[in-house]
Amino acid sequence: MSLPPPPAPPPRPSVRQMLREMRQVRPLPPQRWAFAVRAGLAMGVPILAGWLAGDPAAGMMATIGGFTSLYGSGRPYGARALMLAVVAGAFATAVAFGLWLEHLPWLVVVPVLSLVAMLAAWLCNATRTGPPGAYLFVLACAAGTAIPADHLSPLQAGVLVFGGGAFAWLLHMAGMLWQPRGPERKAVATAAAAVARWVGHAGEAGARLARRQAALALHDSWQMLVGFQPVPARAHGELARLRALNRELHLLFASTLATAPPPEHRAALQARASRLAEEARQPPIRRPPSLPADAVPHGYPRSWVRLREGLAPGSNALRMVLRIGIATLLAGIVAGALDLERAYWAIAAALLMLYQGFDWPRTVLRSLERTLGTWLGLLLAGAVLWIHPTGPWLALMVMVLQFTIEITVVRNYAIAVVFITGVALTIASGGQPVDDIGAMLLARGVDTVLGCACALLAFRLLPPRADHRTLANGIGQCLLALREVCRHLAAGDATTVAARAARRDLQHRIFVLEQAVDEALAGSEADRRTATAWWPAVATCQRLAYRVLAACWDTERHPVAAPLPATDAAHADAALEALARAWLQLRPPAPLPPLPPLLAQELGDLHGFLQRQLRPGDAAAASSGD
Repeated sequence: MSLPPPPAPPPRPSVRQMLREMRQVRPLPPQRWAFAVRAGLAMGVPILAGWLAGDPAAGMMATIGGFTSLYGSGRPYGARALMLAVVAGAFATAVAFGLWLEHLPWLVVVPVLSLVAMLAAWLCNATRTGPPGAYLFVLACAAGTAIPADHLSPLQAGVLVFGGGAFAWLLHMAGMLWQPRGPERKAVATAAAAVARWVGHAGEAGARLARRQAALALHDSWQMLVGFQPVPARAHGELARLRALNRELHLLFASTLATAPPPEHRAALQARASRLAEEARQPPIRRPPSLPADAVPHGYPRSWVRLREGLAPGSNALRMVLRIGIATLLAGIVAGALDLERAYWAIAAALLMLYQGFDWPRTVLRSLERTLGTWLGLLLAGAVLWIHPTGPWLALMVMVLQFTIEITVVRNYAIAVVFITGVALTIASGGQPVDDIGAMLLARGVDTVLGCACALLAFRLLPPRADHRTLANGIGQCLLALREVCRHLAAGDATTVAARAARRDLQHRIFVLEQAVDEALAGSEADRRTATAWWPAVATCQRLAYRVLAACWDTERHPVAAPLPATDAAHADAALEALARAWLQLRPPAPLPPLPPLLAQELGDLHGFLQRQLRPGDAAAASSGD
C-alpha cells in the first residue's frame, strides 16, 4: 500500500497573529481603480439627480440601487447583464418589502427578516453570486427604512431603487463597448498561470494546493466560456478561439496528473502554459476553427444542483443557513428587547459575519475587524453628519467614500469598515439634518456589537460538521461519481453530453471533498486529528479521480486507446459501487475482484484503509474521529 503521508495541521492562530493579520495591508489587484470609480459613480450620480429634481431623499433612496455595481464583475457581459438585472430587482424588492414591514410589530418583523436572510444566503451561495452576497440585500432593508422619505410609498421607493440599479447596470456594461470578451480572456489567462505554477510543483511534496488551484481555475474558465454564455458561440469567433486555447491548456494539465513530468521537461511545459496565457490576453491574429461540441467540457453544476445540496440534511451548507437563522433571529430579538431604533442593523451585522461560511478563526477575526472598524467609522460618520453636505457636495462625499471603500476592502478589511460605516450612515440620513447625531451613532455601534456577538454565539451552537463521517461520505460520493465516468470510459464515449456531465460532476465532488478537509483542519482539535488521520484516504481518492479524468482527456486525443477495457468494466463497476456504499455507510467492505491497472492501486488502498479503520480494536477510535 502506498498511502500518502498525512499533512501537518496548520497551527491555530494566536491573538497576536490575529492582531497582525488585522494590520496587514495586501497588494491592490490590477485595474481595481476602475471598479472603484464605477462604484463611486453608481452611488453618487443618483444623489445628484435627486438634488436636481428637488427631492434629495428620493435621490438617496435611489442610491441603494447603486449597490448593484458591486456584483458580477468577473462574469462575461451576456451573463452579467442578466445577473445585474436580477440583482437590481432584488434590491428594489428588498427595500419595498422592508418599508412594508416597518409598521408591523417587531415580533413579526424579526422572524420574517431572519427567513429573508436565510433565503438570500442560500440562493446567493447556490448561484455563486460572490461577495458582497446576501449581506447587502438585508442592509438595503435597513438603509431604506432609515431614510426620512415618508412621502414615498413602498412601491415608489422600490421603483427609485430599481432606477438606481438600472444606472449601475449601464455603468457595469460599458466595458463591453471596447473589450467585449475581456472577462473570458482574463479567465483563460488566469487558468494558464495556475497551470504553470502547478507544473512547476508537480510531483513535489506539498503540491496539493497548486493542483487544486489549477483545477479550480480551469473549472472556472470553462464556466466562463461555456456555462456563462447565454448566446451560442459564433463559428470561428473570439469565443471559439478562447475555447481552443483553454482546451489545449486543459490537455497540458491532464498530461501532468497521472505522471509528474521530469524536471528537464518542466521548463518547456511552463513556457507553453505562459505562451497560452499571452495568446489569451492578446487580440487574435487568426481565427481558429471552432471546436466540435463534444470537445467542450461543462462548467459548474447546474444551479438547481447547488440549491439541492444547500438543503441536504446534515450538510455544512444547510448548517450555515441554519446558523444564519439562529444568529439573525437572536440579534433581532435582543435588539427589539433593548428597544433599539431598528433591529434591521443588528440582523444585517449578524448575517455579514456568517454568510461567507468562514471557519471559526476567520469568523472571530472578521468580527473583531467589523467591530473595531465600525466604532472608528462612527467618528467619520459623525463628522460627515455634523458638516451636513448637501446637493453636489453630498454626492461628491458619497462617491469619494465609496471609491475609498472599494480600494481598501481588498487590502485591509478593518480600514475599509471605517468608510463603510461612514457611507452607510450618510445614506441612512437621507441628506437631512440629524437631530441627535450621538444617539444615532451609539445605536449603530451597539447594533454592530450585538450582531457580531450573536453570530459568534450561533457559530458555537452550530459549528460546521467536520468529523470522520463527513470525510467518509465525501469519499463515497466521489467513488459513485467515478463509477459514472468509468462507465463512459468503458463504452468509449468520454466526449458525449452525458460523459462530459459525468466528468463535471466528478470534478465537483473532488472540490467538495477538499472543502471538507479544509473545514476539518480549521475546526476543533478533534476535527484536526480526524483530518490528519483520514487524510491518506482522501488524498488517495483525489489521486484516483484525477487519474481517471486524465484518462478521459487521453481518450479524446487518442480515441483508439482503451484505459478501461470493456472486459474489465463489469468488475470495475461492481467494485466501485460496493466500495462507495461501504464508505457511505462506514461498514466493512467486501473483497475486491480483479481490477484494471487504472483503478487497482488506489481502490486497493481505499479498501485496506477502510478495513483498518473499522477493525474491532479501532472502531472506538473511528467513531470518535481519532
